[in-house]
Amino acid sequence: MAQETVTPDGEVVLAEEVGNARVVTLNRPKQLNVISSKVVKLLAENLEKWEKDENAKLVIIKGAGRAFSAGGDLKMFYDGRNSKDSCLEVVYRMYWLCNHIHTYKKPTVALVHGISMGGGASLMVPMKFSVVTEKTVFSTPEASIGFHTDCSFSYILSRLPGRLGEYLGLTGARLNGKELVAAGLATHFVPLEKLPELEKHLLSLNTGDEAVVSSAIKELSTDVQIDEESVLKKQAIIDECFSKDSVAEIISSFEAEAGKEGNSWIVPVLKGLKRSSPTGLKITLRSIREGRKQSLSECLKKEFRLTINILRTKISGDVYEGIRALTIDKDNSPKWAPPTLEKLDDERVNLVFEPFEEDLELKVSENEQCRWDGKYEDSAYCHQ
Repeated sequence: MAQETVTPDGEVVLAEEVGNARVVTLNRPKQLNVISSKVVKLLAENLEKWEKDENAKLVIIKGAGRAFSAGGDLKMFYDGRNSKDSCLEVVYRMYWLCNHIHTYKKPTVALVHGISMGGGASLMVPMKFSVVTEKTVFSTPEASIGFHTDCSFSYILSRLPGRLGEYLGLTGARLNGKELVAAGLATHFVPLEKLPELEKHLLSLNTGDEAVVSSAIKELSTDVQIDEESVLKKQAIIDECFSKDSVAEIISSFEAEAGKEGNSWIVPVLKGLKRSSPTGLKITLRSIREGRKQSLSECLKKEFRLTINILRTKISGDVYEGIRALTIDKDNSPKWAPPTLEKLDDERVNLVFEPFEEDLELKVSENEQCRWDGKYEDSAYCHQ
């Protein structure tokens, strides 16, 4: 298991009880609140405890410093690259936690300022209420580094209007706070200066009544108007291009649109797509498309398999090369293997989607009686 160094700042997750409210703060501000093994474990323990606590009526999650969460700890994955399954425990726990965030039995509120990306955004989007500000920045950039759209995002993105999900998953395009609300990925837009007032108000409610919580947030929220230049105003082009059968056809179609008048916005997006890992793009497109027909638990089980197989370099080592180029050497010049879409056939891609033996699959239950079963401690992995 890749270990993290706990900073002198104290606990990586702060849990507080304020009246009937429970507040959890991601507390690694210098690392933009990236998610490590300890963060996942503490989040899961607190959420389970509070769901079972009759006195806990409302759960609030927020990030310390200038970010909500920048997602998974990429250095942790990179450092474990030469040890077999060094990050398996944190991966298992994270997907298991994602299931409980989506299905939590009490009102949850995410107060989201700054960066909310990848796995970090999985702590925001599924919340009953997700409050964003003018400083919020969302993206799912995993495909570009040879990974895949994970932490329940094959489920979330596949349910967005038209082909917006494929667009966000393949390009890693960023959305601001207002765009998140307009796209249905957040519920309310509250100006940053009013966020402390909102939190104080929520803490004083002493109720788990969703209508009351909703009304309290609405009092301080503002209606959103998205800019004319917003990508959400380009839905027709996105639907046309990103409905194509393959990544190569999507890029070709997008390229054709880029040459038309008024479509200069496509040029930088296209450049990013072409720089991305062919393996990451192909896996991501297929995963999102499959997600449309899968339940939440099916998506999570599939994403768990994909993550483990990618980290095991089953068909490519791109994920480690992508992390190296982005965060270790920072040369932004990854050498992908295979280097082009044409050199990666669908038969190879199939390998990372193949089911595991039953006892090695992620254990998430749709049966309410077994809701908190399936923990890592009880899995076959823990006893290997």
